[in-house]
Amino acid sequence: MKSSKKKLSAEDRDELLKILKGRFEKNMKRHKSLKWTDVEAKLDANAEKLWSLSEMEISGGEPDVVGYDKKADEYIFYDCSAETPKGRRSICYDAEALESRKEHKPKNSAIEMAAAMGIELLTEEQYRELQELGEFDLKTSSWVKTPVAVRELGGALFCDRRYDQVFLYHNGAESYYAARGFRGALRV
Repeated sequence: MKSSKKKLSAEDRDELLKILKGRFEKNMKRHKSLKWTDVEAKLDANAEKLWSLSEMEISGGEPDVVGYDKKADEYIFYDCSAETPKGRRSICYDAEALESRKEHKPKNSAIEMAAAMGIELLTEEQYRELQELGEFDLKTSSWVKTPVAVRELGGALFCDRRYDQVFLYHNGAESYYAARGFRGALRV
């Protein structure tokens, strides 16, 4: 599946919708009261959001519907891959952190990758909501949206699940590890 100019070809669109529908039907516990036909209608009306979901899928995120915001009339998608998406690992937190590294720079940062994909990093609260739907990041960890006050002091936050608990940690924003990436959220 290849994408260009934030719009998918008809073939890629159909392939992605088939993948998303299969995942939706296989994981009904994530969205008990929702209907795929309603989700699909929203996706059909939002080509750029469908492109973002494609980017999530291509990078290993396995996006799925995790909720519906009635007030905004939006479906909420999170990356639901068992581990942090493979195509988004070994990255630091943001562009400032990337610039601060003098050597052994990672290829990218979580904030910039998410922006390029048209998605947002999960917040700590969203990460904990995701963990209510299953067990994620048992071997990896994921950067989460970091409060400005923490970031101004040079830090960034990440989460994982160990010992049947969800943990929130801190690290220097410029750090990166092979097992740390980020999970995204998208509202459609």
